[in-house]
Amino acid sequence: MPSYRKKVAHCAGDQAASGGVLPGRGRNISHNPVHCILPPHVLNHMAKSSDENVRRVAIETIALGEALRSMRTTLALMPFMAAIPSPQAQKNRLVYDMKHGTAPLPGQLVRSEGQPACGDEAADEAYDYSGYTYDFYQKIFKRNSLDDNGMTLISSVHYGNDFDNAFFNGEQMCYGDGDGKLFILFTKSLDVVAHELTHGVTQFTSNLDYYGEPGALNESFSDVMGQLVTQWRLNETVDKASWLVGHEIMGPGTKATALRTFKDEKAYENDPLLGTDPQPKHMKDKYTGHSDNNGVHINSGIPNHAFYRVAMEIGGYAWEKAGQIWYKTLLALYRTSDFQDAANTTYEKAATLYGAGSMEQQAVKTGWKAVGISV
Repeated sequence: MPSYRKKVAHCAGDQAASGGVLPGRGRNISHNPVHCILPPHVLNHMAKSSDENVRRVAIETIALGEALRSMRTTLALMPFMAAIPSPQAQKNRLVYDMKHGTAPLPGQLVRSEGQPACGDEAADEAYDYSGYTYDFYQKIFKRNSLDDNGMTLISSVHYGNDFDNAFFNGEQMCYGDGDGKLFILFTKSLDVVAHELTHGVTQFTSNLDYYGEPGALNESFSDVMGQLVTQWRLNETVDKASWLVGHEIMGPGTKATALRTFKDEKAYENDPLLGTDPQPKHMKDKYTGHSDNNGVHINSGIPNHAFYRVAMEIGGYAWEKAGQIWYKTLLALYRTSDFQDAANTTYEKAATLYGAGSMEQQAVKTGWKAVGISV
């Protein structure tokens, strides 16, 4: 069994622990945090609910995020140590049951690569969806797992009691069952699974700082790849896709249909339990506050919408051209890359892949212009 090291978290709450200070920046940067699908603004709104159970679940989820945050070790600065290679350097999945506990990870093994379904809904979904994500990266981008070296895909299900989140901690996935009202099993959404696993791809490539615009790009690349994996699996063209993030995990107690949307609209508005989706879709509306690590989940709406506009402009299947441009860009960016860096690089990669002045490169230019960024 692999050894597990504690990680710093950004699951809930604001301004997580430091992973170092960039020269001349005067601020703390966290590398390879525990990335969670549910953003802090959602949990913070839930914590103010008049519904006692909703408030309790939110407060407990936030508290658990704080506990995870306090357990930082040197691995957070050494992502290359987190990789647990597959014995055959090929698809290898292990699914564990936490039995509603939170430690020690990973829990009790319930399904290994090649074994039939175990009958646990969450475990079988985690197994299947991590497999689809592996297949997508292998077939579409010729990438061998998260680290491109056959890293074993480890999942732990039934994490905590009514835990309203799913997270990737640099070594593995953990999924809560949800509270049953606002959120249900977090394994139910393929784009959620692919989103979280893509944080691993980012960790082994550009390793974008989890703060400000680099952090928003970190979140956006995960949202983009989550959409691509889902659309690929469903064989959807850009005009048929929903472009919604987390639709399948929304519970019966909310009117919200998703956590986020790539389109130029709100995923939810004036929801009594979730509030209003705060994501901007243009630089003029960019969030400039300090919450959410200076808006990593909030401002990701800007590059998300840029990708949507590019994909719609090109048409067809998003993973065939727009996705290729974005993946090559992810490989080329660096820790402190901002939105302008991402825009410039996508423009360059479009020229490399499809030719200078090509329809694809012009689509990239148009897409970024739509969110207020020129290339």
